[in-house]
Amino acid sequence: MAEKIGVVGVGRMGSNMARRLKDCGYPISAVYDARGKVAKEVAQELGAEACKNLARVTELSDVIITVVTDDAAMDKVFSPKGQSLLKNAKGKIFINCATVHPDTHIETEKRAKAAGAHSLEACMASSITQARDGTLYLMVGGEEAVFQRVKPILEKLSSSMRYIGKAGQAAKVKALVNMVMNINTAGLAEGLALGEALGVDLSTLREVFSQTGAASRVLQTDGEDMQNREHSCFFSGAHAAKDSGIALSLAKREKLNLPLATATKKQYDRMEAVGLGELDKSGIAELTFRGRLKKKKK
Repeated sequence: MAEKIGVVGVGRMGSNMARRLKDCGYPISAVYDARGKVAKEVAQELGAEACKNLARVTELSDVIITVVTDDAAMDKVFSPKGQSLLKNAKGKIFINCATVHPDTHIETEKRAKAAGAHSLEACMASSITQARDGTLYLMVGGEEAVFQRVKPILEKLSSSMRYIGKAGQAAKVKALVNMVMNINTAGLAEGLALGEALGVDLSTLREVFSQTGAASRVLQTDGEDMQNREHSCFFSGAHAAKDSGIALSLAKREKLNLPLATATKKQYDRMEAVGLGELDKSGIAELTFRGRLKKKKK
């Protein structure tokens, strides 16, 4: 019989992962979200219980997938005290998908073990569409034996995955993925903005970029959106700022100077400061193209 799945954090990613697993025959037993109305809507759709506390999610589930916003949220849902996911958690498996600091995943595994449970990090690349279709790219960290136990579930969520190593290792790789992606995004915005200022047709410029050393995955996903000012959110500027910050904190620990990552982080911080943080990361172009920011602020 398929494991009963609980999902904590049923925003755009978590809800679509739950839908995917439901389609694949896994019973979604419980959902929880800090926004109670959202949890109720998703629970009704999936035939799950909208839990009023985290401990109830653990009670109803064999495997609990968490997709929370940041380190503070992870610390809260895995609190050693109170009605957290760790209450009566013996034998349960937690799969944690948030992009948070590697130290947070290490601490979460430690707390889970103390409660008689198991914890994995399953760091996600790709976005909302891939979550729904089961074509995520997953980077997994934690005990390999635990990974093997839940591998069939992860295979339903992903088209490809890589086991990286012990707790924290996958989160380090994910931090680097997002750091480089964010740098590429900022660089593309500057290239297109300068092209427009020079009178170059941007559709032509994007085509030339695609056939040369300027090509990138970000060019495919964000280039046209930057040109057309279409910044519907798949991965927000605020999240880009957070994730660049994680990478920079790791660099500081290793005493490495990363000027490009630092400059990129400042740009995403600026997006938040001027009220654009909830736009997609492609919205960084609004800071760079001539005249755009003034129009956005009116």
